[in-house]
Amino acid sequence: MSVKPQMKMGGIEPAQYAAAKAAGFLYLFLMASALFAEFYVRRRLIVPNDALHTATNVAAHEQLFRLGIGADLITFAGDIALIWALYVILKPVQRNIALLAAFWRLAECSILATVILNDLAALRLLSGAGYLEAFSQTQLQALTSLFLDMEISGYRIGAVFFALGSLLFSYLWFKSRYIPRALAVWGILSSLLPLFVASSVLVFPFEEFYGQIRRGRTGIPMVIFEIILGFWLLTKGIKAPITDKREE
Repeated sequence: MSVKPQMKMGGIEPAQYAAAKAAGFLYLFLMASALFAEFYVRRRLIVPNDALHTATNVAAHEQLFRLGIGADLITFAGDIALIWALYVILKPVQRNIALLAAFWRLAECSILATVILNDLAALRLLSGAGYLEAFSQTQLQALTSLFLDMEISGYRIGAVFFALGSLLFSYLWFKSRYIPRALAVWGILSSLLPLFVASSVLVFPFEEFYGQIRRGRTGIPMVIFEIILGFWLLTKGIKAPITDKREE
């Protein structure tokens, strides 16, 4: 009696294929908008530990700062669509885990959207409104830096929820075999980094060492993972996993 291996092709629903293409596009588009807001806008205007230069830069380039806020809002709104697409793709693998990952990522979006209020508060302090005459210029500059620092802390809180959701989604990518498992493993490892860094910065006063870290998701490993995954989903989509079925 011989044992012959047979290959069985698992099924993928049309909605999953469509969601994979949408997710690929969103990964790339939202990465561009997030990097624009983070590196082109804020890294040019915000000077760490220098309230005077930060306030001067923001006041002199208010429109650019507002474009950064707009890019952030586009990113957060697009993230919700991305989360929906990931849930549609990965729900058949393990619905409860996909649902938990989606809730964690939605919590991240809610936190980061609220954090944007700090940017608007900073702009209001630099607006020159009459009621601000009660404060000296030095006080206004210090308050502006305070709100921008609070924004950084808010992003770190959001990074924890982002990392938790990304970790579960990456695990489901690994389990599903819809994409190369090596890429899924990279996603798992990349998710652990912001989880560790953001949590440690919140618990321990490492501001001098981690002063430049704003968002866990802009770490290089995560950027590489999301760009590669975005191109993969957009160009190749997802493939049905092939499993071995041995019969006598």
